[in-house]
Amino acid sequence: MKIRDKKLKRTIKVRSKIKGTKDRPRLSVFRSNRYIYAQIISDEDGKTIVGASEKHLGEKISTSKIEKAKALGMLLAKKAVDKKVKKVVFDKKGYAYHGRVSAVARGAREGGLEF
Repeated sequence: MKIRDKKLKRTIKVRSKIKGTKDRPRLSVFRSNRYIYAQIISDEDGKTIVGASEKHLGEKISTSKIEKAKALGMLLAKKAVDKKVKKVVFDKKGYAYHGRVSAVARGAREGGLEF
């Protein structure tokens, strides 16, 4: 089994248990080697409510990837609260809840989101 197949299998397993609604949309995290992206999605409408990436942070934070991920979570939470979204379901896809993924969650919680 290839690595891609294993990751897809984990993603499907996690996604089968998580469903975003209008009341509690899904906070989805995508991690690449270089950047991390997060967006809040309403699965009923199939629309992205809010999205952000490390590219939106600018050159303000030039420290570790984990600190950038936490700042991204706070930025996303601020945008979501402005759109009147306070409760979300966290979708980590196939990633382990560790490192940058957990830093995004920590930052989102500090920014005012509940999950």
